[in-house]
Amino acid sequence: MSSPFKVLLIEDDVADIDLTQEAFLDSKLHVSLSAVRSGAEALAYLNQRSPFEDAVLPDLIFLDLNLPGMSGKEILHAIRGEATLCHIPVAILTTSQAQQDVDDSYRLGANCYVSKPVGLDEFTQTIHALEEFWFTVVKIPPRKQ
Repeated sequence: MSSPFKVLLIEDDVADIDLTQEAFLDSKLHVSLSAVRSGAEALAYLNQRSPFEDAVLPDLIFLDLNLPGMSGKEILHAIRGEATLCHIPVAILTTSQAQQDVDDSYRLGANCYVSKPVGLDEFTQTIHALEEFWFTVVKIPPRKQ
């Protein structure tokens, strides 16, 4: 892929958005991160509706489960139900360690489930591990415009 890898982070916690951005700045790969803070914004972004008409579909989605309004599970269900979006890998990145959330996420089509570590160094290592896995180890579908 000649252009940077595109990641969409669906996360309501500003501190976690900042930490993720910092981790990607320290990355070996060229990753472009976009962040939205709610399910409504996520679906507008992914469907290129206002104010995201010029948004580029991501190569990978990081999805928090605990969001205001629409839950991460509802967003995942919506993504998997859209023919234009269902090919995009979705990595659940959440504080929840509940087995029910893990089970539900995989049942709804998540590609992986990662519980956010608490410490800064551990969080950065986790983001780098996800980045390494998704962009150098596995083959992902080509980005659609």
